Amino acid sequence: MSDLPTTRREFLHHSGAGIGLLAFSSFAPAFLVNSVRGSTPIPERDRSILVLVQLAGGNDGLNTVVPYTDDHYHRLRPNLGLKHLEVLPIDDHLALHPACGELHDLFHEGRLSVVQNVGYPNPNRSHFRSSEIWETASDANEFSATGWLGRYLDNTCDGTGMTDQPVALHVSPETPQAFNADKVHSVFGMRPNQGNTRRQRERRVDPMTIMAAFADDDDAVHPNQHFLQQTTMNALVTERKVMEVIGAYRAQATYPTSSFARSLHNVAAMIAAGFSTRVYFVSLGGFDTHANQADLHQRLLRTLSQGLAAFQNDLIAHGLQDQVLTATFSEFGRRPAENQSRGTDHGTAAPLFVMGSKLQATLVGRTPNLDLPEKQADLQHTTDFRSVYATLIDRWLEADADTVLGQKFDRLGFL
Repeated sequence: MSDLPTTRREFLHHSGAGIGLLAFSSFAPAFLVNSVRGSTPIPERDRSILVLVQLAGGNDGLNTVVPYTDDHYHRLRPNLGLKHLEVLPIDDHLALHPACGELHDLFHEGRLSVVQNVGYPNPNRSHFRSSEIWETASDANEFSATGWLGRYLDNTCDGTGMTDQPVALHVSPETPQAFNADKVHSVFGMRPNQGNTRRQRERRVDPMTIMAAFADDDDAVHPNQHFLQQTTMNALVTERKVMEVIGAYRAQATYPTSSFARSLHNVAAMIAAGFSTRVYFVSLGGFDTHANQADLHQRLLRTLSQGLAAFQNDLIAHGLQDQVLTATFSEFGRRPAENQSRGTDHGTAAPLFVMGSKLQATLVGRTPNLDLPEKQADLQHTTDFRSVYATLIDRWLEADADTVLGQKFDRLGFL
């Protein structure tokens, strides 16, 4: 346990590095001085839950949902284009990548919706900036300090709540920008491979050990020591509870061995345990496929498809399928034309998936137009991503989407 924090100074240094502690990145010093440590009401445990899945790097939408009968698609992609006999049709014109067999089954069962050609005006091709736009739900020429899920929490929770029942949880190396909020909420973070292994049990420290270290520390007294003690204790108690739940969980579906599937397994464990958490965030990276895309993209889509299907089947086996909705997003799609390295470069619009048992439509939005004047042209989006968010906020999380997003967007037919 030598690498665990044993002093206040070490705790402050290591808290952002991740041993499952609450994310402190959004806590300004002024908050530490002035906050009123109120309590956030715990949501009812049968309320709807949203699981957000990030496809980091920019997923190639045209080889995920394939317009396999479009001659322009095959013209633009002489090497990467998927042929008729390879794909998994979802209608007479569109098909899923052959690695998405499990998602194909879910689509035909009515448990997967494809939202087509999703993007935003004046698209940005920077990974960082476009991710920021998607996670804050801002216009391309505006910068927001808060994320769309953070504003949802601001509008539905009192804030400043530090409990062992987090209102939001992310399985990712750092706190997503989508969770940034004006108020402070109980947001818990886990590493993607975090679980209840023997080594992790041996590394686990009793909360009182940390508290004693705070009390015995001979460094200069921190002006907010009481707040730090209280917050640290809550974080450690939450971590212990999470690890106990994961260790005791018995999945009712077979999960693949990937880190992504393990993350979804852990989310299922917490949902099945009755956690009051309303929003979960999971990430799958590697989608920046500039060169030799075919094999890499196939592996990524297989990981996505198998992981999501195992998660949904697990929820069904536990009778939780009506309570949980899962949605994917990526910072942008890829260009319609393949490049000289048999990959695809940063593009604009792309489809996304919504998975659950309460879907009202399985194919939403217009298919992208590939009759483009030049090979370097981009897709023109036909569905604003904030319409997806507005639908999720309004019809699933039952909050005021116009207030959360700051303007009104069309609702879509998948819910």
